Amino acid sequence: MFCGLTQHYKLKLIIMRHITITFIAVLFTTFSFAQNTDTFFNASDVFFKEYVKNGRVNYKAVKKNAAELDAILASTNKITVNKSDANTYQAYWINIYNLTVIKGIIENYPVKSPLDIKGLFDKTKYAVGGKKITLNDIEHKLLRAQFNNDPRFHFVLVCAGLGCPPIIAEAYKPETLDTQLTRQTKIALNSDDFIKVNAKKKRVQLSEIMKWYKGDFTQNGNEIDFINKYRDEKIAEKSKISYYPYNWKLNETK
Repeated sequence: MFCGLTQHYKLKLIIMRHITITFIAVLFTTFSFAQNTDTFFNASDVFFKEYVKNGRVNYKAVKKNAAELDAILASTNKITVNKSDANTYQAYWINIYNLTVIKGIIENYPVKSPLDIKGLFDKTKYAVGGKKITLNDIEHKLLRAQFNNDPRFHFVLVCAGLGCPPIIAEAYKPETLDTQLTRQTKIALNSDDFIKVNAKKKRVQLSEIMKWYKGDFTQNGNEIDFINKYRDEKIAEKSKISYYPYNWKLNETK
C-alpha cells in the first residue's frame, strides 16, 4: 500500500516537473521572441531616423555604413512571426520591404532610378525573415494576399521612386501600426503631389498606383469613394478620372 503511494507521488512529481519545465520553456521562447522583435523594430527605427529626411533617403550615407543595414536585415533570419499576430507580422514585413529596397539601391548605387536595376523587384532574392524572397513576394504574397489586399499597404511600401508615397523617418511598429497606416494614407491622398484635382472642371488625376491596383481601392465602392474616406477636401463624386505618369526618379536626398 505504502509502496503504491510512493509510486503515485513519484509519478505526480514527474508530471509537475515536466509541466514546470514546459512552462519555463514557453516563457523563455516568448521572452526571446519579444526581445528579438523589439530589437529589430528599435534598430529599424534608429536607422530610418538617421538616413531618411522629408520622404527621401540618404543612399550615399547608407552605402558608407552598409554593415549597419546588413546587420539589421540579417537579424530577421533569427525571428519568427506569425500572421495570427497581425500587427507584429505586418509591421515586420513592411519594415523589411523598405529596408530591402534600400539595400537593393545601395548595392547598385549610384543609380538614377530603381528601374535602372534589372530585376530589383521581381528577380533578385534576398535572405530576410528566414526566407529567400523577392520584394514582389513580400508585397503581394506575404502582405496583400494575407490581409484582404488592404489598400493602405500601397502608402507605406516605398519602391524608391519619387512617385511613391514618401518613406517615413521611423519604423512601423505593432502598437502604432494602424495609426501609421491610416496617417500615411491620409498624407498621400491629401497631397497635390499624389492627387491633382481640378474642381471647376470636375477632373482628377490619380497616381498610376491607383490604376495598377484598382481592385484594392474599389473593394467597397469606386476610387473616389476610397479617396474621400481619407481626404479633407472631398472630390466631386462624378469627377472624371485619369492617371498621370509615375515618377520613377530615385527618392534621394539632395
